[in-house]
Amino acid sequence: MNQPVTLIGLGPMGQAMVRVLLDAGHPVTVWNRTASRADEVVARGAVRAATPAEAVAASELVLLSLTDYAAMYEILGPVPDLTGKVVVNLSSDTPDASREAAAWIDQRGGKFLTGGVLASAELVGAEPAKVFYSGPAELLGAHEQTLRLIGEPHHVGADHGLAQLYYLAHIDLFLVGLAAYLHATALVGSAGVSAQEFLPWAVDNLTTNPQVLPAAAAQIDSGEHPGDLGTTRMMAASAEHLLQASRAVGIDTELPKAIKAHYDRAIAAGRGGDSWTGLIDVIRDPR
Repeated sequence: MNQPVTLIGLGPMGQAMVRVLLDAGHPVTVWNRTASRADEVVARGAVRAATPAEAVAASELVLLSLTDYAAMYEILGPVPDLTGKVVVNLSSDTPDASREAAAWIDQRGGKFLTGGVLASAELVGAEPAKVFYSGPAELLGAHEQTLRLIGEPHHVGADHGLAQLYYLAHIDLFLVGLAAYLHATALVGSAGVSAQEFLPWAVDNLTTNPQVLPAAAAQIDSGEHPGDLGTTRMMAASAEHLLQASRAVGIDTELPKAIKAHYDRAIAAGRGGDSWTGLIDVIRDPR
């Protein structure tokens, strides 16, 4: 029989995880604070537990898909003994929250893995889905076959906070990229250009920009930022023009202000002749 799994937390992500586990033949026990959220997956074959303790008792592998780590303490707090349980928290929070949670689970006799899921609910179990894990590598290895059903697993280190760092770094890129797209669309939209008209140019920009990242990563790691192909001062001028244009057409200026502030600080620190990659120093140390 396939490995039994308990899943606590049945928002869209949790429900999606239950479905892929059931489809692969795993017995799945579920619990959710609002019991009716389990109705659909129970109809598909999941077992509804009456309490968190009952849910935890049903399986060695306990997956959490919650709003944050605070919910874990509320739900598992009344469960006095986690001996023999492997708790995999797939909720989003801070790296420090993950480290504290690992110690808390350990004190209660359990073992802990941090997970950061890079997928929306509709992509759980599909090829693009990836999950960062941190904690004991052997723990992931023991349960990798089951966890792989959620998304391609990537172990990023023993430090329980690392999976959250990797996850949040991707959220950083994702959210800022979406905000930049909306701001750019509003900018051209001020002249009557529709989002559909601008779309091909936005896609082209977002798919070609990554070509500069390999060289940028090498410069960041080396600490050398030659400005022979473009300087921070040149980029700052473009940031200033973006800010002025945004003000002129009456759209929000917070994003271009934030971008320009990085360049201004780098120039003030004497880095105006360096490449834009030198901004990493003012980002690392915002004093």
